[in-house]
Amino acid sequence: MGCAVESIEGGGTRELVHEDGAERLDRVLARALPDLSRARIQDLIREGRARVSGKPALSPSLKVQPGAAIALDIPPAAPPEPAGEAIPLVIIHEDDDLVVIDKPAGLVVHPAGGHETGTLVNALIAHCGDSLSGIGGVRRPGIVHRLDKDTSGLLVVAKNDHAHRHLAAQFADHGRTGPLERAYLALCWGAPDRPRGTIDAAIERSSHNREKMSVVAPGRGREAITHFEVLETFPAQGQPVASLVRCELETGRTHQIRVHMAHRGHPLLADALYGSGFRTKAALLPEAARDALDALGRQALHATLLGFEHPSGGETLHFETPPPPDFLRLLDALRAMP
Repeated sequence: MGCAVESIEGGGTRELVHEDGAERLDRVLARALPDLSRARIQDLIREGRARVSGKPALSPSLKVQPGAAIALDIPPAAPPEPAGEAIPLVIIHEDDDLVVIDKPAGLVVHPAGGHETGTLVNALIAHCGDSLSGIGGVRRPGIVHRLDKDTSGLLVVAKNDHAHRHLAAQFADHGRTGPLERAYLALCWGAPDRPRGTIDAAIERSSHNREKMSVVAPGRGREAITHFEVLETFPAQGQPVASLVRCELETGRTHQIRVHMAHRGHPLLADALYGSGFRTKAALLPEAARDALDALGRQALHATLLGFEHPSGGETLHFETPPPPDFLRLLDALRAMP
C-alpha cells in the first residue's frame, strides 16, 4: 500500500492496489487501515471520500475487483466540535483507558440532527477533556458502541485511541472469540412459546419507514442473532399478558432486540415504533400497571450486563446494573397483578 501521509491523525490520502479476490470496499480499507474503525471508514465512503480506479465510490458494500486502485481521503483529526456540558453521569468504572457509564433513558449518545447538545458526548467532553479517543470522528469521540436514546444501561467509552481500537475489535467480533458479553432486560407483550431460544433473522433499514429496521429474507440485510431467556411471565385472564425476558446479543444491529422481539410477536412494552399495534393490550392490565406503563413512556429495555477484555491490562471486566426506577415500578406492578 502506498501512502501520502504517515499518520491517520495528520489526514491526507491513503492509496493502495487491491490484490485479492472480489471483496467489499469497506472490508478492504478496514484491513489496510487498522487505525480506523470500519464504521468510521463507512462514514468516509458515504461522504464521497473514496475512489476506486479513479471513480467516486459512495457505497461501503461496493465490490472491489483484483487490481483496482483505491484511494481514501482522510480529513485531519480535529478537536471535538461539540462543547462540554455539565451533564451528570453515573460512572460505574473509570481508569486511564476507558469509562463505563450507566446511561439514563432519554440521553442521546452523540450529536445528530435534532440533538446537537445535551448528549452523552457533551457530558464526556466536560468530564474527560482532551483525553477522549478521536478515532470515532469529530462527532463521536470515544464512542465504541451505542444505546438507543430511550434505552438505559451500561455503555463503555474509550479515552484514548489504543483503547478505542482494542474495544472496537471486540465489538466487531461480537464475543465469538473473546470475552465480550452484553445482556439486556426487556419487558415484552405476551411470552415466547419456549423458555429460551435464539432468533436468527437478518435486519436492514425499512424501505417504508427510514426510522425503522425490519427483518428481511435470508441473503439480504445484515446478520442479526439474539439469544433470549424468559425469566418471568405475568398472566391476566389466564393468558400471559407480558413477560420479563433476558436477551443476549451475538450481533449488535440497530434496534436489534426491539426488531427481533416484535418479529416474534412480542414487542417491547411502550415501544411506540415497533409495538404500536399492541396498545390495546394495555386494557388487560390493572390500573396500577397501566399507570406505570404510561409513566414509563419508552421502550422497556435496559442494558443490564457488559463484559469485555481490558485494552491494556488484558483482564476481563464484568459489570451489572439493575434497571432504573421507572422500569422497576412497571415490573413491580406486573408482579402485583392478581
